[in-house]
Parts: sequence; structure tokens; C-alpha cells
Amino acid sequence: EDVTLPPGGGRALIGTGIAIAIPRGYAGFVQPRSGLALRHGITCLNTPGLIDSGYRDELKVLLINTDPSESYEVHRGDRIAQLVIQKVEQVTWEETDQLDESDRGLGGFGHSGR
Repeated sequence: EDVTLPPGGGRALIGTGIAIAIPRGYAGFVQPRSGLALRHGITCLNTPGLIDSGYRDELKVLLINTDPSESYEVHRGDRIAQLVIQKVEQVTWEETDQLDESDRGLGGFGHSGR
């Protein structure tokens, strides 16, 4: 189905018509397309969108129009996002009362260097 994204933050969940089976031990990451962002201000929310290996339904992409004045039309078959498949490690969490020291320490946003 065609969808219109209104200017100034209009957003929509767009069905792709595609379903896939990602192998166990891998995950899919939905990423925006740079050309859509550059030319039209269209990008993905919730980026990267994580698709785990157990998901079997239609892939959907949450798009937002950041252009302040122009609507954007999404048509069936348009390339609106890209999917990266990567191996993911399964970890076992271990509770602890104290963490090891690091060079960064407790520095949060803006503390990773230039």
C-alpha cells in the first residue's frame, strides 16, 4: 500500500511484504538509506531496528519525515531501508557487586574522546 509521510515528523509503520528466517546465532538490523535521508529527510526510527532469529512475520520499517515542509510518498516496491545480517554472541550474565576499573571510568555522554 502507498503511504504519505506528512512533513515535520510524520511517521508510519511500512510493511515490506517480505518475511525471512534469520538463522539462530544471527540477527538482522534495519538501517536507513542515506540517499533518502540526504535528499528527502526520510529516516528510520528505532535505528537500528533489531530483528531476532525467532521472528517470522512480515518485516516492517518505521519511517519518519524530518523535512519541515514537504510530504513524502512511499510507494509499493520503493527501497526504504536496508537490512544487515550479523552474527550475535549469546552471553550469560553474571551479577556482581563491583565492576573492574577502566580508562573511561564513569564518564558518560561526551567522554569517549575526540
